Amino acid sequence: MQNLQNFRDYYEILGVTKEASSEEIKKVYRRLARQYHPDLNPGDKEAEEKFKTIGEAYEILSDPSRRSQYDQFSRYWKQKGFAGSKQSPKPKGWGDSRTNTRTSQEVDPSEFPDFESFINTVIGVSSRKDTRTNTDSTTTSDPFRTPRTKVAYTVNTPPRTTRRDIEARLTLPLEKAYQGGNERIRLEDGRSLEVTMPSAMVTGQTIRLRNQGIGGGDLYLKITVETHPLFKLEGANIFCQIPVTPSEAVLGGQVEAPTLDGPVKMTIPPAVRSGQRFRLANKGYPVEGGKRGDQLVEIQIVTPKNITTEERELYEKLREIESFKPRADLI
Repeated sequence: MQNLQNFRDYYEILGVTKEASSEEIKKVYRRLARQYHPDLNPGDKEAEEKFKTIGEAYEILSDPSRRSQYDQFSRYWKQKGFAGSKQSPKPKGWGDSRTNTRTSQEVDPSEFPDFESFINTVIGVSSRKDTRTNTDSTTTSDPFRTPRTKVAYTVNTPPRTTRRDIEARLTLPLEKAYQGGNERIRLEDGRSLEVTMPSAMVTGQTIRLRNQGIGGGDLYLKITVETHPLFKLEGANIFCQIPVTPSEAVLGGQVEAPTLDGPVKMTIPPAVRSGQRFRLANKGYPVEGGKRGDQLVEIQIVTPKNITTEERELYEKLREIESFKPRADLI
């Protein structure tokens, strides 16, 4: 009879203590599974094997019942009776027909080539290939995609695929949100996707990408539109401010205003006031039905910080001859 030499210390594999809580085990498993995931380590056989081993350990230690049985059986694996005698110590729970597929009279350590085969049988975990069903095992505990490795099913239980929707956040500049078009995004699980974005996106909007989640689930992109230095969305309208010189404000005329479609010419009347608003029809944000809001342009009169000698002379002459007295009512 061979000794059960291939005992696997699942606690050591995950790097946790035997007193670790279920939450600690889950947290460590997710970190390690992501680190050694085959999709993130293409062609790395060592990483793939490590991923399988991590999944095997988590499958046992995440289940309170199986973890308890594993703790009981593993205490005896080095003892002489367990390795070479049919009078092996039988921990409490061994032979309970309600939890094991074979009774204590049917399970003999000498029948198994290694500890893994033995523990898989008594705890009810299938090995990498179940010789009685001749079907490959799969796992349901891969947190990033539908796994193609190991083991969560008892013997003769058909495998199942875990389908899960996931959510990701995407932040876009206003111009990109307005125009739409192709955008390459990188997800937290390492995947890179090229997505055709619709036009006129707004903050809080959700875009559904079919079959891009886990196990055939969907991916939901939650959109955030960045704050723009010039434009501010007010519903379907766009608000902006444009500066004008004192002479433009007094005389009026054409000035250039920025829009999402590029600069346009607009006419301001003479004697315009700072803070006065004008409306550019159909230059706002698109809404349903192919319509658009308006762009609201607020006038800001600004004075120059630096002027030439000639400009100074003209301003001084203007001050001498101007008739406008804005403080006359204050005296």
